[in-house]
Amino acid sequence: MTDPADIVRSVFDGLDDHAVATVCANAVQKTYPVGAVLCREGAVEHTFYIVMDGLVAVTLRLQDGGTRQLSQRGAGQFFGEMALIERRPRAATVVTTAETTVLEISEHDFNQLVMKNPKVAMSVLRGITANLRASDQAAITDLSRKNVELAKAYADLKAAQEQIVAKEKLEHELDIAARLQQSLLPNVFPKVSGWSFSGRNVPARTIGGDLFDVIPVDDEHVGLLMADVSDKSIHAALFMAVTRSLFLPESRRTLSPRGVALGVHRWLLEVSSDSNMFVTAFYGVLTPATGRLRYVRAGQDKPIWLQRGAEGHTELDGAGRFLGMLEELELEEREVIMSPGDILVMCSDGVPDAVNDSGDNYGQQRLTTLLEEHRADSAKQICDAIFGDVFAFRGAASAFDDITVLIAKADER
Repeated sequence: MTDPADIVRSVFDGLDDHAVATVCANAVQKTYPVGAVLCREGAVEHTFYIVMDGLVAVTLRLQDGGTRQLSQRGAGQFFGEMALIERRPRAATVVTTAETTVLEISEHDFNQLVMKNPKVAMSVLRGITANLRASDQAAITDLSRKNVELAKAYADLKAAQEQIVAKEKLEHELDIAARLQQSLLPNVFPKVSGWSFSGRNVPARTIGGDLFDVIPVDDEHVGLLMADVSDKSIHAALFMAVTRSLFLPESRRTLSPRGVALGVHRWLLEVSSDSNMFVTAFYGVLTPATGRLRYVRAGQDKPIWLQRGAEGHTELDGAGRFLGMLEELELEEREVIMSPGDILVMCSDGVPDAVNDSGDNYGQQRLTTLLEEHRADSAKQICDAIFGDVFAFRGAASAFDDITVLIAKADER
């Protein structure tokens, strides 16, 4: 029989020995005969499974009363994670097709494991991505076969209906991924005396790769984060989730923005196996009582600083390259002092790069002109004005990039 610790290590690559021991201590090892139902479609269940040996089939109930096999899972694979993530009934039934031994982990232990171990979260997200890709490929292959059959006989139309079911399931899983991603972005901001914040993200597709946050670091500091993951795929969205989970602990480890960004950079290099994925980021540590803002800019668009009583604006520059791709990284840490009435505007490149039906870009000049007109507005009003103007400019043209905005305003006294 395979050692449970070896199976856990193979599933959650890079997990340290203490975490492996914790998983094994909290897991229950069980062996089931052929035909045992481990998950039942539509049932509310609270268990995550890792297959030690044997084989299980993942099936979906069809409208005509039959079933369709979506996939099989064998030793070193897992299932049951989707119901725990979305907290909804099982989306499919899982049945043993051979005598099978599994490790069963409760919903509570699964959630603790994912929250405390970025590598575990990455492994689970990779598994979800693989399942989505497999479902997509299966749907495409099956649809091609059905189209050939439809050319021969109209009677095969009923069989093609199965593809609609598979497509709906895929769309449902994409919707879950989108809602999970949006839940990682703030919808309320920390209450900070003398300051107000507002932010919003609209992805170009169902899911995107942009990230913004206002992070309570300690009683005297908050972190301001704007980041953009390369590409707009499902992988990019998952990479964004991992990036946010890394910024949170790193922001509380040191007050140096450079130290935080380098810490995230090192973790991304360790947990990512895709050399084409990287993250651009702006991260600043604000001392609200004094207005002191220390920051680094790792390839992210320059934030715009509007100073009360001053004409024009200042762009916060700083040398630095993106995170998570090339090992050697130099980041320049800079500092400014914001005064009451000052405004800091952080945008993703989806704002100036927005394109209308004529192929024209929204551009930086239009953005800064808009900001000049809204200097006296609240943080939320400025954020809403940017989105309203970008959408009005773009019109019916398709969105090519995510649009993300974060505003920090020092309240006037």
